[in-house]
Amino acid sequence: MSLTFHRNTDGTTTGRNDGSGLTVTHVDAEEVKRRLYEDAGWEYTPPPPPVPPGFHRFCLMHEEFEAAGFADERYADLRARPPEGCVPADRGCLALECERPGRTLLDAVAGTVAEIRREYGLVMNSLGVEKPQEWLGDDRDGHPGKTVAQLMLMAAHRARLLGYGRRDLVRLIDATGVE
Repeated sequence: MSLTFHRNTDGTTTGRNDGSGLTVTHVDAEEVKRRLYEDAGWEYTPPPPPVPPGFHRFCLMHEEFEAAGFADERYADLRARPPEGCVPADRGCLALECERPGRTLLDAVAGTVAEIRREYGLVMNSLGVEKPQEWLGDDRDGHPGKTVAQLMLMAAHRARLLGYGRRDLVRLIDATGVE
């Protein structure tokens, strides 16, 4: 069984459950998803409400301690007193589900990463974006923005492991012509 979704040119979304043959078209993509999940016998969880203007929702993860899980003692202070707007979550490693202020998503992520590094001595190194090579859209504060932040966090973390410093990374970024 598989579910497929397609955004139509008229603004509607069509979804199909290939297992049962159910096809649904509706102006609300979430309604299509809900109906298909029910038809498939899967639990449907509606998306969270939008964040207030000037805030961004993201998940920061710390994947540096090879076998460390969420309950690792090194995370005790951060779990007990997370940054304002963040809630600890177990994703096989320490994760923080955050709604934080920032002019852009990158600003909100950078401010949160800096606060965690300063207060707890941990450098968060992931946003949990899978397959970051798959580029979707142009929303700086949506999934494409999260993909950029994911790649930057990964690059900084891996550069540090290889002994590269800030100047090395900045030199590379400057060479790309990014202004």
